[in-house]
Amino acid sequence: MKRTPKAAFFIVAVLILALSVTSLFGVYTQYGDRTDTIIRGVADIRWGIDIQGGVDVVFGPTDKNANPTSDQLDGVKTIIEQRLISKNITDYEAYTDPANNQVIVRFPWASTTETPEDAVAEIGQTAMLEFHIGSATDADGKPTGKLVLNGNDVKSAKADYQPVDESSSSYQYVVALELNDSGKKAFSDATKEQAGKGTISIWLDDQMISNPSVNNHIADGRAVITGSATFEEAKALADLITSGALPFEIEAKSLGSTSPTMGANALSAMGIAAIFAMILVCVMMVVIYRLPGLVAAIALCGQMALTVAAISGYFAVFNSFTMTLPGVAGLILSIGIGVDCNVITAESIRDELRAGKTIDGAIRSGSKNSFWAIFDGNITVLIVAAVLMGVFGSSDGLFGWLFSWLPVSATGSVYSFGYTLIIGVITNFVMGLWASRVMLRSISRLKIFRNPWFYGGERA
Repeated sequence: MKRTPKAAFFIVAVLILALSVTSLFGVYTQYGDRTDTIIRGVADIRWGIDIQGGVDVVFGPTDKNANPTSDQLDGVKTIIEQRLISKNITDYEAYTDPANNQVIVRFPWASTTETPEDAVAEIGQTAMLEFHIGSATDADGKPTGKLVLNGNDVKSAKADYQPVDESSSSYQYVVALELNDSGKKAFSDATKEQAGKGTISIWLDDQMISNPSVNNHIADGRAVITGSATFEEAKALADLITSGALPFEIEAKSLGSTSPTMGANALSAMGIAAIFAMILVCVMMVVIYRLPGLVAAIALCGQMALTVAAISGYFAVFNSFTMTLPGVAGLILSIGIGVDCNVITAESIRDELRAGKTIDGAIRSGSKNSFWAIFDGNITVLIVAAVLMGVFGSSDGLFGWLFSWLPVSATGSVYSFGYTLIIGVITNFVMGLWASRVMLRSISRLKIFRNPWFYGGERA
């Protein structure tokens, strides 16, 4: 087996230190009064309503004489939820008030570069619905096929339950689509061209929400979109189409702020408690397991830094995530999993030393023997976290597609717990099962640490 270079410990440790500092404090540049964010830190995390408070806004028709139906209000609610989720804001509340023709939304919007007014303007703008030939896209992900219809051409879209065909006794959930006169001819020409050989994709705010195949030429402006396994799926698609075809514009009727449910000082108290807990855990690991405990403490710092980075938007490819109190609980639990990973390895190495093996042999055998126990435990937690995110998140969210056949029970708190837990497990694989072992094999080659006592054995 190829030996790990002595310098590997110092290289990995320095990388973890750099990641920890930058993920906590961020990297910013100052030009006069303007501050530009290069790397996001803890200060850039979007905290949930329960921790930081948020925005309370009421949307309604711009035209005071408009009288939207319940389906149209549901459509507005659906598109607002979709836009919030696209920003990784899962800790929100949204419900309709048909008696007053309103949609009421509460969502966290703190410690970001946008103001609440900017956020409200973005999520409250009228949706842009388009139908295109095919589903090809350009480099920016926008449709390139010929435009067939837009939202003004759609009269209605409703979830329905119809026979599979005229001679069948089997039924299926569908979306019944009806067009205005303005769109009938264009849709007729498009379906005639694509019948039996192509699709007409449906796009909302440049996001494809459906890509149904064209089976027949449709000349009367009445189409049926099949493929929905449940009524909830059919209604969700119908609501999205309806939201882009609303016969009225919406505006924010009122805008206010909500106070954090935990109190203003809760976040500071949690931060102080987390720091003290981390210090105590690291000290305990060093005292009990000596050198493997020191390496474990460094790896735990790396795990924490990676998890915070995944939440704050440190990596440009990932958006920032809304952090709620259950999310903090998931973060703490993932640290416990990381500690457990290193404890199992350290105990296994100690047992190998007591059995008479050399330092190198004990490290090699201890790491090998503990691997599958750690791996199985982490995979189990990973599956549980994925289920939580799938069941309690939107179908547009991570792992939501796995459980799209279930009605969405809730979003926000449980989803946030699952997210931080799953990120913690993944970072534990990186730090607990890779970085810590590389560092331990490396530092064990230094002459000063060639004594079994440093690894839990008897002093030579």
